Amino acid sequence: MRKRYCLLLLHFFLLLSSYAQDVDYNVNLISPELRKNANAVTRLEETKLVINNIGSGTLYHKYAITVFSEAGDKFATFFEYYDKFRKVDYVDGKLFDSTGKKIKTMKNSELNDISLTDGFSLADDFRGKVHNFERNTYPYTIEYTCSIDLNSLMFLPLWTPVQAYNYSVQDSKLTVECPADYKLRYKTFNYDQVPIITTVNNNTSYEWAVKSVRAISEERYSPLLHEITPSVLLAPTDFKMGDYVGNMNSWKDLGEFFFTLNQGRDVLPDGLKKTVHLLTDNIPDTINKIKVLYTYLQKNTRYVSVQLGIGGWQTFDANYVAKNDYGDCKALSNYMHSMLKEAGIKSNCTLINAGRFNTDFEEAFPSAHFNHVIVCVPMAKDTMWLECTSQTLPAGYLSGFTADRDALLIDERGSKLVHTPVYGLSDNIQKRNIMAAIDSEGNLRATINTQAKGMQGDHLHGLINGLSKDKINEYLKNNIDLPTYDVVKFNYKEDSLLVPSVYEQLELTANDYAQVSGKRLFITPNILTKNITKLQSEEERKTKIELSYEYADIDTVEIQIPAGYTPESIPADISIKNKFGNYFASVKVNGNKISYYRKQEQVGGNFPASDYADLESYYDKMYKYDRLKVVFIKSDPQ
Repeated sequence: MRKRYCLLLLHFFLLLSSYAQDVDYNVNLISPELRKNANAVTRLEETKLVINNIGSGTLYHKYAITVFSEAGDKFATFFEYYDKFRKVDYVDGKLFDSTGKKIKTMKNSELNDISLTDGFSLADDFRGKVHNFERNTYPYTIEYTCSIDLNSLMFLPLWTPVQAYNYSVQDSKLTVECPADYKLRYKTFNYDQVPIITTVNNNTSYEWAVKSVRAISEERYSPLLHEITPSVLLAPTDFKMGDYVGNMNSWKDLGEFFFTLNQGRDVLPDGLKKTVHLLTDNIPDTINKIKVLYTYLQKNTRYVSVQLGIGGWQTFDANYVAKNDYGDCKALSNYMHSMLKEAGIKSNCTLINAGRFNTDFEEAFPSAHFNHVIVCVPMAKDTMWLECTSQTLPAGYLSGFTADRDALLIDERGSKLVHTPVYGLSDNIQKRNIMAAIDSEGNLRATINTQAKGMQGDHLHGLINGLSKDKINEYLKNNIDLPTYDVVKFNYKEDSLLVPSVYEQLELTANDYAQVSGKRLFITPNILTKNITKLQSEEERKTKIELSYEYADIDTVEIQIPAGYTPESIPADISIKNKFGNYFASVKVNGNKISYYRKQEQVGGNFPASDYADLESYYDKMYKYDRLKVVFIKSDPQ
């Protein structure tokens, strides 16, 4: 043990000696190309991973960042997390002014140790080391050096030199040193060179480097940053976590590790077994059995995270959840799986990356980068999915949190990648019916009935299940796109279909909704569903266009107007059909009634940068037409 420790120290001080050469952080040495559009720039970065064996290693990291403005301050904070498998051994920090003169060195007492508890955790060992020089005179440069001891190599670092949009890189390098027989796997993105590989004395070294990467300004509907900037994804083949050894050469191999890690933890206590049979034995339909057990789960458990050591990946057994009525995503999913098993229904716990915009997945590169667990129930004609941490979602619906992405289904007979449901145009529909009346002073009173289906209803579902009635009222009074209004009444209900809907009933008044000017009355027939996207012209679009969310909005509006008015100007019907979607709007006037119909269909997909001008034109037309007015003139009295 002492020999290993000395070798690690030697590695570290050899690394420091390579940094010992004086680095001039004078900002005048940064080229104009790297300063352009940049809030911050990496002056130097060296990341070095030394792998001892499949279960241990050391990560060394030194970097210097020059911050140009307040928008770049977030990059000046040092942060490293630690837990049972990761120990922060050494941290050193320095602050430099614009000329490159060192003006402060971090003291050990200034390095803060914080809990990273997520607010839902009963207990965890997830903590962090944090430091910031709190500089507010620009530009300035920070430099940090740290050493991290790794007691598990299940997760290897991801190298992403470009940290954000409007961020440039002067010099960044990644080095991995490992035994020659260690099977390192790597995948590069937006990197057109092969790594420099050398082998000396039974040790192999891999090196990747970039220089002079210019800042990219974020554009509307841009792809995620890592899709367009250089990065290297690392992963082991064989690895060790605690007393468990695994392999991730294939998804099947990785799934076998997780199956072994959690094997035998799906045994229910006798009392709960009896409950399962009482609930399901007299139900002939499998889907209804699943729904009954899922409802039981929702009514009798709650989500509480417990993350200690390997517990971040190994679930608490079903008996633990039955006794305590709580668990994290793994424990609750395992608990649901256990009840289904007792009812004779096969199911699989499934690893996934959750989050509305966290859908990226490298199918050809097995790795353990998951953050959530759900349950998959294979059926004869379809598959049913269960989000076991939610006490409100209906059985079978995943929401935008985990929809439309690959996931690793864990099965003893062979784990595999599967894809979660895709909710498209026919699922994500908002239908709105408005009956309104305008008085002679232009004030509006409206009754609004809205059905928000699929992902169109996700926000409302969270709103009505997460807020009190008073808070909902407060939200409504601040988030409707009308200049002056008051919500008189509101009500909500939900159905529990596989693709559910939220039904909203509103009554509201809006003073001066219509403009009265002399004998004329100006009315915008589109009361609520207006396109708010106004795209800016770009001289040259740099990135592809990503439209990820498919949906349809359908509005039917009837507005009663005061007697004595006749139409002077009625907008013509408009119909637009293109690769981005379809838009149709129509206004009719019959006596003192305006009938308005609007339908917009937004498609998803990736489009080349050259299509941006067409997208801008499409949104501009919708923006304009959504705000067109019907003009009435008051008839002279007879």
